[in-house]
Amino acid sequence: MLVNFAEWDWEKGFVQQYHLGALRNNNSRMLGKLGPDTGWDSIGDFSQARTLSKFLNRLDKNDTLAKTIIYNLNPADNELFATMIGNFNDGTAAGKVQWGSSWWFLDQKDGMTKQINALSNMGLLSRFIGMLTDSRSFLSFPRHEYFRRILCNLFGEEIENGELPNDIEWTGKVIQDICFNNAKNYFNWQLDKEAVGSNATVS
Repeated sequence: MLVNFAEWDWEKGFVQQYHLGALRNNNSRMLGKLGPDTGWDSIGDFSQARTLSKFLNRLDKNDTLAKTIIYNLNPADNELFATMIGNFNDGTAAGKVQWGSSWWFLDQKDGMTKQINALSNMGLLSRFIGMLTDSRSFLSFPRHEYFRRILCNLFGEEIENGELPNDIEWTGKVIQDICFNNAKNYFNWQLDKEAVGSNATVS
């Protein structure tokens, strides 16, 4: 079924997203008392590499792999996901297969920092589409600002350490791309040109 759904995403030109690694409903007593989605979830330690590779490879082999974003919940899988995306980026779209931003339990300073650094070490950070929004939570919106501050701080520290050139214009462009332009291009958003830079509207 998952392969069929993925092929339909490709046919429609959709972007597909997969969130992997949650161990749900651990406390059966509280689940029975309060029902699903009331907590009692944790990070799982499932084996991800072989099955994820097999799934993406099957779609790629049939030329039916849509733009894809994969998210991990176990930080032990960071380097795995950072390298997995490189196996299926075929040049048809910039960053066609993305490693999504830190998710759920990893959506905090340490988790974001480790995810960004792993992607920078193992992949191409400049193509990253940045933070996602989970509209079910008010904190989905200010966390974009939190993400931007962490990203800028990481670049700033590397400039101060002499690990990146002290070129604010170049660095600023990379950060702008990660925080907005890459996502705009990845999802093919059409913006009102007159509104860009102020109150841009998305159609």
